[in-house]
Amino acid sequence: MTPEATLHDGAQTAPSAPSAPSSTSRTLGASDYKTLALSALGGTLEFYDFVIYVFFATVVGALFFPADMPDWLRQLQTFGIFAAGYLARPVGGIVIAHFGDIFGRKRMFTLSIFLMAAPTLVIGLLPTYASIGVAAPLLLLAMRVLQGAAIGGEMPGAWVFVGEHVPARRYGFGIGMLTSGITGGILLGSLVAVAINRHYSPEQVSGFAWRLPFILGGVFGLVSVYLRRFLHETPVFKELAGRRTVARELPLRTVLREHRLACVYVALLTWVLSAAIVVVVLYTPTYLQKVHHIPAALALEANALATLTLTLGCMLAGWASDRIGTRAVMLVGWGGLFATAYLFYTGLPGTPSTLYAHYALVGLFVGTIATVPIAGVRAFPAPVRFTGLSFAYNMSYAVFGGLTPVILTLWLQRDSMAPAHYVAVLAGLGFLLAFLPLAARGHAMRDGVAPEAGGTGAAGAAGAIGATGGGSATMSR
Repeated sequence: MTPEATLHDGAQTAPSAPSAPSSTSRTLGASDYKTLALSALGGTLEFYDFVIYVFFATVVGALFFPADMPDWLRQLQTFGIFAAGYLARPVGGIVIAHFGDIFGRKRMFTLSIFLMAAPTLVIGLLPTYASIGVAAPLLLLAMRVLQGAAIGGEMPGAWVFVGEHVPARRYGFGIGMLTSGITGGILLGSLVAVAINRHYSPEQVSGFAWRLPFILGGVFGLVSVYLRRFLHETPVFKELAGRRTVARELPLRTVLREHRLACVYVALLTWVLSAAIVVVVLYTPTYLQKVHHIPAALALEANALATLTLTLGCMLAGWASDRIGTRAVMLVGWGGLFATAYLFYTGLPGTPSTLYAHYALVGLFVGTIATVPIAGVRAFPAPVRFTGLSFAYNMSYAVFGGLTPVILTLWLQRDSMAPAHYVAVLAGLGFLLAFLPLAARGHAMRDGVAPEAGGTGAAGAAGAIGATGGGSATMSR
């Protein structure tokens, strides 16, 4: 039986586990805050390592490709290498998630950050095209592929790890806080880029200063590997292992056979998320410089402000999801993104004050992306949760997140409003997805333990029989 059928059928309630009352009624404790803090810190540093490339895309393009190459083609190839990191995500995500569903969340959660830190450090030490010719972009490409494989396991792993740790009534808040920590990596990258461009001249940035953010990211990533040693395995996986209900067959096979509709739903939500992050946050600084000729320092400062409001928006979306429900947050958030995207892009170049204000506002509504993991984690039962989320999320992000900068670069040759149109269409899709059942309900984190619905205290109680033999109650949100 698929989870979607369960949501509509209202099957018999699964018997509650002995720990159910305490799980649904307890509040966040010291161990929960420790888990959130260490997970968010690691996510911040790892995502910083992944996105710092895009903030120096213009410099990297000039250094790693021939000087006589047309500027638009150099930019296209630079973002093509950026896209390669996304295209590698499904492979890394599926492999890491496979072992995460079999051997535990914590081990893979730690491995993913190590696989990110090492290539980041190497990028900071790579020789350029002037030194080794075509080998330079090839080595850069190889490092981006390794980074993509690592981030493919990190994001879904972090969301599952926290979702299975926090109290049921704080499920949305926990995932929202973690997502804000991950987006904090973008903020950190933006702030570092601002600092580098403010402190060094353009010649110094091209000469050596561009390397500093990558070297720092690699070192901090290795520190985060050490810090994650202090995390504990999730109670959900411990229960699965204790009952011997860990996936007995290839988890991906179970997901594709039993949870296809959930995969499609999460993939579509991820497309919306990728449009918001890749276009508004990652691509726009380069767009502001190339299309509207806004100085790099000003563009990066405005981007840092937008990323700060994005981080706050993720917290707000998670908090509100526990109180008024995920569907309501999605409707307000994606509707707001549709409107503010046009407000921002039609107002360019404007003045510095309007650039700051409009970019910050659209960044706040980008925070609605926190509803994607909130809905996505609970779309799959515990035995295959990591694999299901990782497969759907990474396959979608590989296609849409990776190709979006390339598509926009070509589209901009004909229409300077291409970013606004793309974001608005995908925000509309997110608005429509909010009306589907999985926006409001899904599998509980533990068998028979369903979090209380936002604002009402009522929990969804329909049972769902997992594909690997374990029952899984549904949760309403």
